[in-house]
Amino acid sequence: MSKIETNTIAPSTGTTLTVGESGDTVNIVGTLQNNGAAVGGLSMADQWRLTANATGGSADITSNWERNDSTGFGQLGTGMTESSGIFTFPSTGIYLVRFFLNDIGGSSFLSTYSRIYVTTNNSSYTEVSRGVGTGGASDTQVIPCETIVDVTDTSNVKVKFAYYHGDSGSTAKGDSDKNETYVTFLKLGAT
Repeated sequence: MSKIETNTIAPSTGTTLTVGESGDTVNIVGTLQNNGAAVGGLSMADQWRLTANATGGSADITSNWERNDSTGFGQLGTGMTESSGIFTFPSTGIYLVRFFLNDIGGSSFLSTYSRIYVTTNNSSYTEVSRGVGTGGASDTQVIPCETIVDVTDTSNVKVKFAYYHGDSGSTAKGDSDKNETYVTFLKLGAT
């Protein structure tokens, strides 16, 4: 077995470097990267949940967030940070953001929304995704919504989550032992 030690390999002509030939198996030991981001899989996965019920007609969810700490949970990479319901991304990239609102209806048959808001200037937020539930009085329903966020600047691109209850007696369910209302963040690749 031969071993070549070098810091840089460049094609002798053009811009394409070919390793092996058709039908060959090429084994990469370590992490294959493209501009510092891992190639061939997710580089970040994180999950947060609401730890206590939230009630009222319409509100941003600004408190009672915690990272999932249930048995078997596995965070991948550097996770998200949260302050007063504002979530900051750990690095630039393309992220899938999924919000699951577990809702118990009030006494009336009215719509309930799950909402994702994004800012690109760390100031003004825009609603970018909305899930709509139309359960009956006292019904329990899960209302998901999701979006893909291009995080070009971690200081300015952030997300927050909100709900709308047509009936102010409705409840967004929270629990510190399991996921009821929760969010999942997956970094899909480099921006």
